[in-house]
Amino acid sequence: MRIWSKLSVLVSAVMSVACSITPPSDVKVVNNFELNRYLGTWYEVARLDHSFESGLEQVTANYSMRTDGGVKVINRGLNSKKQKWQESEGKAYFTGPASRAALKVSFFGPFYGGYNVIELDKDYQYALVCGPNKSYLWILSRTPTLSEDVKHHLLDTAQQYGFDINQLVWVKQS
Repeated sequence: MRIWSKLSVLVSAVMSVACSITPPSDVKVVNNFELNRYLGTWYEVARLDHSFESGLEQVTANYSMRTDGGVKVINRGLNSKKQKWQESEGKAYFTGPASRAALKVSFFGPFYGGYNVIELDKDYQYALVCGPNKSYLWILSRTPTLSEDVKHHLLDTAQQYGFDINQLVWVKQS
């Protein structure tokens, strides 16, 4: 009986996050977003860690158009302990106008989570992305590394929004 209780709490917690798509209320999402410029491959430079990515290195995300107007998402990373690549395919859709970088993304059935671009380089070379709450944060780049100036800028932005930057995992990309 006790295991069922724990399981139901876990399922409820996962469902509440998995079904939440709006960004934290005090976080501003990028406007004047151009999806075509965002498509392609991004390297994950840093993240707030979660079980679905824990231990992964050389993580990339590739975005391309789907035939239904959504975005195909392929996340890929190397599990260094198993020396095996892991890949997951998802789909994303805008939650409002396509000019606002707020999307919902699903890697599992009908369950969606928020994908919100909250800082974006004018040349689309780096981005700061958050989920539905302040436990989800990613620093993405078109290249495997970022300059120290850009890192500091993104860390400052994340910290101003209240993300715990001390918990970031810096992803090994070599």
